[in-house]
Amino acid sequence: MVLRKPAARSGILAWGGLTALLAASCLLAAATTGLATPDARFDWQPALAAIQPWRAFTAALLHWSPQHLAMNLASLLLLAWLAHRANAGLRDAVAWGLAWPLTQLGLLARPDLTHYAGLSGVVHAGAAVLAWRLLAQRQMRPRLIGVLLAAGLVVKLLSEQPWAAAVQAVPGWDFALAPWAHLSGAVAGLCCAAVVSCWPDRPDTSTHTPT
Repeated sequence: MVLRKPAARSGILAWGGLTALLAASCLLAAATTGLATPDARFDWQPALAAIQPWRAFTAALLHWSPQHLAMNLASLLLLAWLAHRANAGLRDAVAWGLAWPLTQLGLLARPDLTHYAGLSGVVHAGAAVLAWRLLAQRQMRPRLIGVLLAAGLVVKLLSEQPWAAAVQAVPGWDFALAPWAHLSGAVAGLCCAAVVSCWPDRPDTSTHTPT
């Protein structure tokens, strides 16, 4: 086997750390504010975005029901597994972290979404970052996976019709869907991944020994 480069290991650790932070924060928010109507002190409200900017972070941590929370936590685990398989780097973790608040800021384009809470937009941002990462690989297999992930993401977003009603009921779910948040997250993740990928490389002075 060949040992992972330190930069690659740090990238996986950074992505895992961000995943753990999001999951722990969501669980803490659920324990302290409950799982029903999200706490109005922390949810997303476009009218308060300028004077209470922390809502761009805290809104993603609140959820409407146990089912809502469970689905997003499961999505985080799936992203963590995919990030490991994609050998996500430190830049990918940084891009995802930057997309976290930008996802909520994108909701300013839908002022009729007067309240929003949930991690699904940030999850879509992470999926977009990983799709960019996979598509940038030289090997055919990861690039193919990237094509499938990107195509699946586009199909999902279009099927949800984010240009329609701001809030949509889904049969079998005990919370309403906000498709625009998914679109906002995907766009934020893609843009952040593109910007971060342009950063200059740091010189690699480490030695890697195959075993």
